[in-house]
Amino acid sequence: MTNDEHLDPIDERRRLLTRRRFFGLGAAGVGGLLGQAALGSLLTGGSASGSTAANSSGLAAGPHFRPKAKRVIYLHMEGGPSHLDLWDYKPGLRTRFDEDLPDSIRKGQRLTTMTSGQSRFPVAPSMFRFSRYPNEQDGAWVSEVMPHTGGMARELCIVRSMHTDAINHEPAITFFQTGSQQPGRPSFGSWMSYGLGSANENLPTFVVLITQGIGNMQALSERFWGSGFLDGRHQGCKIRSGNNPVLYLSDPDGVERDDRRRMLDAVAALNQQEAERTLDPEVSTRLAQYEMAYRMQMSVPELVDFSDEDPHTLEMYGPEVSKPGSFAANCLLARRLAERGVRFIQLYMRGWDAHGNLPSELRSQAGAVDQPQAALLRDLARRGLLEDTIVLWAGEFGRTVYSQGTLTQTNYGRDHHPRAFSLWLAGGGFQRGIVHGATDDYGYNIVRDPVSVHDLHATMLNQLGFDHERLTHRTLGRDYRLTDVAGRVVPELLA
Repeated sequence: MTNDEHLDPIDERRRLLTRRRFFGLGAAGVGGLLGQAALGSLLTGGSASGSTAANSSGLAAGPHFRPKAKRVIYLHMEGGPSHLDLWDYKPGLRTRFDEDLPDSIRKGQRLTTMTSGQSRFPVAPSMFRFSRYPNEQDGAWVSEVMPHTGGMARELCIVRSMHTDAINHEPAITFFQTGSQQPGRPSFGSWMSYGLGSANENLPTFVVLITQGIGNMQALSERFWGSGFLDGRHQGCKIRSGNNPVLYLSDPDGVERDDRRRMLDAVAALNQQEAERTLDPEVSTRLAQYEMAYRMQMSVPELVDFSDEDPHTLEMYGPEVSKPGSFAANCLLARRLAERGVRFIQLYMRGWDAHGNLPSELRSQAGAVDQPQAALLRDLARRGLLEDTIVLWAGEFGRTVYSQGTLTQTNYGRDHHPRAFSLWLAGGGFQRGIVHGATDDYGYNIVRDPVSVHDLHATMLNQLGFDHERLTHRTLGRDYRLTDVAGRVVPELLA
């Protein structure tokens, strides 16, 4: 018997990682090992995944305390909807139509290149009427273009004091999705998948749905739902409209399900040999993804088939619910995903970037989302799902009070505005029927109870059972987290 035969498993793995094999992994391979905290475990036999240890499946150890919520439905209005025309009522601006924005309000804050060259910054009051919901005595002010959502005001936690660091779309969306303006970090949904794991082995933990709007649409990068340095199985899975909801899921013509099973078994055997040879954790990720795809062949067709929904439910979501890819269809699909145990459901509604023709574009955009998102809240509530589901409605920033381009009584545009904007949350232990924070008379600066993007993430993670400072992953010698090195839980938002 040789000495090697007396090696314990850790010593055996050390022996396999020869100098030649180590350098043969290459920079990307070593980065992948570090990204999975595998190299630290390989060399020490322990965990190297920070305050929340990862198990062999690439998952964290679970919630730190009893959660109030089990899942998130995130309705992202890509492009930056105007808070001044939707949620932040400023009736006093009507007397200031076409006045120059005072320097005392702007305070030298940076502008985008799209309006920095304007000779003046004329105040553009909203042309939309606002009403108080659910009653005129003490309800929240909501724009006339969101009557269905206003009707659900008793469920809403409206935050009028959001702010962000980014002034352009790409870094601003990246910041909202990942907690950093720089690409490469895991998205919120990936952190949830990592922290909570799956509640349905036949569906992904993190699903993405996209609706095309009618206005100016920014590019949607797949890295917005990427897993970054986390295990690849935590990335979002995009479900598309049409006959092929998930790319490469269907079998080619002439291939039966039994054939697919035999093929997967053969590939798994080869991949297992590769995993033992290279010690590359991405090989096991590929194996897991193949198996998930095999199970999804049965679960996805049933998921996207609305024939089992009763007529009243379909009517509640509005006339476009039967149109695949519409916001109405995606909201109903989000409810079906939620009741099937999917942890994070991301809906993108594109087209809110109204630099010009805002009144007509916003009315169309709001008309597409208002009834379906209100129906989603109502549907979740009646099924007992809203209490443990966080619904978030947000864009990446707000819009300026001054007009971009020509201002008339019936038309105006608005530029990007990161200093103050609005969003709302519902369910998941958040306060019901409240308005938090306030902006100045121009809706330009926050004057009470500011909430940052990191604060929002920290508060949502709290409701999901996580201390945001402890949900970490170690990679390249540093512990990373969704909230980076900032963020605080905002108790005033919580019930």
